[in-house]
Amino acid sequence: MKRFICLFVFFLCSFVLMAQNTIYVSTEGEKEEKGTREAPFRTIEAALKHVAGLAGKDTVYIHVNSGLYLLDKTIRIEKTPAVPIVIEGDERQKPVISGAIALTSWEKTSQGWWKTHIDEVERYGLKVEQLYVNGERAIRARTPDEGWFLVEDANETVHYKGTGRSPEYSTQRIQAKPEDLKSLKGLSAEEINNTMVMCYHNWDNTRKYLSYAVPDSGYFFLNGKGMQSWNSIRKGSRFILENYKQAMTTEGEWFLEASGDLYYIPREGEKIEASVGYAPILSTLLSIQGGKEHPVQAITFRNLSFEHSGYVMPETGDDPAQAAAPVGAAIHLDYADNILFENCEIKHTGNYAIWFRKGCTNCKLEHSYLTDLGAGGVKIGEYKTPDPNYLTRNIVVNNNIIQKTGFVFPCGAGVIIFHSPDNKVTHNEISDLLYSGVSVGWVWGYGTSYAVNNKIAYNHIHHIGWGKLSDMGAVYTLGVSPGTHIHHNTIHHIYSYDYGGWGLYTDEGSTHIVLEDNLVYGCKSGGFHQHYGKENILRNNIFAFNHYQQLQFTRVEEHRSFSFISNIILMDHGVYLDGAWDKAEMEMDNNCYWDLRKDSVPHFLTYSFKDWKKLKDKHSIVQDPGFKDPYRLDFRFKKQNVIRKIGFKPFDYTEAGVYGDEAWKQKARLPKEREEQFNRIVKEREKTVSSLFE
Repeated sequence: MKRFICLFVFFLCSFVLMAQNTIYVSTEGEKEEKGTREAPFRTIEAALKHVAGLAGKDTVYIHVNSGLYLLDKTIRIEKTPAVPIVIEGDERQKPVISGAIALTSWEKTSQGWWKTHIDEVERYGLKVEQLYVNGERAIRARTPDEGWFLVEDANETVHYKGTGRSPEYSTQRIQAKPEDLKSLKGLSAEEINNTMVMCYHNWDNTRKYLSYAVPDSGYFFLNGKGMQSWNSIRKGSRFILENYKQAMTTEGEWFLEASGDLYYIPREGEKIEASVGYAPILSTLLSIQGGKEHPVQAITFRNLSFEHSGYVMPETGDDPAQAAAPVGAAIHLDYADNILFENCEIKHTGNYAIWFRKGCTNCKLEHSYLTDLGAGGVKIGEYKTPDPNYLTRNIVVNNNIIQKTGFVFPCGAGVIIFHSPDNKVTHNEISDLLYSGVSVGWVWGYGTSYAVNNKIAYNHIHHIGWGKLSDMGAVYTLGVSPGTHIHHNTIHHIYSYDYGGWGLYTDEGSTHIVLEDNLVYGCKSGGFHQHYGKENILRNNIFAFNHYQQLQFTRVEEHRSFSFISNIILMDHGVYLDGAWDKAEMEMDNNCYWDLRKDSVPHFLTYSFKDWKKLKDKHSIVQDPGFKDPYRLDFRFKKQNVIRKIGFKPFDYTEAGVYGDEAWKQKARLPKEREEQFNRIVKEREKTVSSLFE
């Protein structure tokens, strides 16, 4: 009884203390702001300003009441508060911190469209390039509505070469089919100049305004930085046209005139009197900007929803950049330590969700939902060469859902680590992306790299690519990376436009990376590909049902490229190997190969298995590994007598992905109709497919 009373008193005191240290923010805050429950602050900035004047050691809680907070400027935190701070909302009904203006006054037009007016566009020249209506991203008027057009021919006139790898200034003349440009007919010179073209390259995109067009002849011109030789616009390149009124033909499309009049074609079921649009006016909603010697420290953000960040293309356009590296984020941190984002949402963005950029240490993003993103999810470190004394490091990205990315920049990655060591990317659900799931490293080749000792583990990465870009991996690595460990990930359904839809992809210079205990299946170009690298280790992985080949290797070098030990390779389509495996310096042994096709004869490149074992795989076997039901994706073992022969150790692949309550796990699951849509894309483009896609 005495113990019960003591506990009761303890919790009562804790509750009273917390109440004394709680400041309130509400959309209903009045001018007489005191931060109390009865007289709350109206903005988070006001609460932060109040906290800056406090003294003490106890944590101060800023409670943000549920509601919609429309920002007119970015929330900026530049100094460490005098006390630790927790900024939190209601877990069940998160307050929305929005970077948009709300559009509620719609009227119908004679075409059946809706129309509203944004005064700030007319008066101040506000640029708006994204729009969200009733919680859904609207589509800026484009043609074609689905897919793309193809370039017939392209040539470039260089006006100034400069000293870089690409010309500093040039003009590109792009030839298309005249019928593909017919919607440009009748546009004024100003309308042509406001029309954007987006070109798809292998692994990135060019976005530029048209400088001139001759629709009847089927060509248009672009000005600016010259084309990259490795990703140029050429015959067969794909493009779309965007941002002109004549392209409005489909439900969900919109167009904004310079006058401020915005037109929208409503989707089925939308009611004009109940519809709300959000036009972003801010690219960054929250900016934490500490100093090199005085980082911002000890702030927790919990149960908040950050929504509606925008991206505005510069007049010079967006030149192609892998993973949309220069693109900013809705939440941006420089020189920050011990900052935690927990149970937050970041959605409806024109850019990335969050960027731990310069000098960030010991920060975490946990149990958060990132979706409907203009580029990608999480960026860690700097893409430019950093000051080695102030590297971003020890960032944890754990138990998050990252879905539906690439609406503005298709080449955005789910999580990308640039020049940054010692990070952990674990237990995330990463799906419905157009490019790589997790990307690690930012040095092409064997030069010094800071991206070392990174852990990529227990992630569920699936349904990426969607046939839009090429040269991608569910987990993609670059450069020398000792200590980097990629393990216990479940990877599947990776489909590129052309070559390069891989599961595990060790690209240029990947060195001293360990990849083990991963399950990889249903990838277009193979479960594993090494372009070139040194002394990587692949062991105890399962590669199954990959399409063209199960494993791929490209560049032969004088050193040992990798070790491939105790892996299981199962297939019913394609071939085991592609590339110069027979010529490479690599250790390859104790693997199990099995083809489910009846009467199949195992071949390794041009070799029979008997002859292959004279070159590689001396102790490997061709034998059914004994999975319980692989076509139903049950990769447990009926018996372990076969896998014991190769030293394979079973691992629990079901542990990959998010953890927690059932509602959180359910939120992570891709809708069945979306999975079926992915399979349809694969079957429409391939003559034959694995039974996995049936």
